Amino acid sequence: VQLQASGGGLVQAGDSLSLSCAVSGGAFNMYTMAWFRQGLGKERAFVATISGSGAATEYSSSVKGRFTISRDNAKKTMYLQMNSLKPEDTAVYFCAAKSNPYLSPSMRARASRDAYDYWGQGTQVTVSS
Repeated sequence: VQLQASGGGLVQAGDSLSLSCAVSGGAFNMYTMAWFRQGLGKERAFVATISGSGAATEYSSSVKGRFTISRDNAKKTMYLQMNSLKPEDTAVYFCAAKSNPYLSPSMRARASRDAYDYWGQGTQVTVSS
């Protein structure tokens, strides 16, 4: 299974940006997908996750209400629509896949990097003030 993230760029605070993660190999609808991000000098942190069917989602408190995760199983692609961007959203954004179509029962498990089996290479998002 290979994941390819794209869509990053340089934007101003308040702007919007959309990321994509294209997946090749495997049965896409059988994977829970997620976005993580890693700021300079920081640990990789959970952003959002979506179940295999797309029916269930979860967000970190820092992005809830501003970001929307979605997926198109026919296109084997996951998306992250980011609105009202802030300078603190600046990071490399990674997509990840877990070999289970259902979200983990606990938020802690959903947000754990160890829960995900496959990772993309990351795409840089920079938000200027």
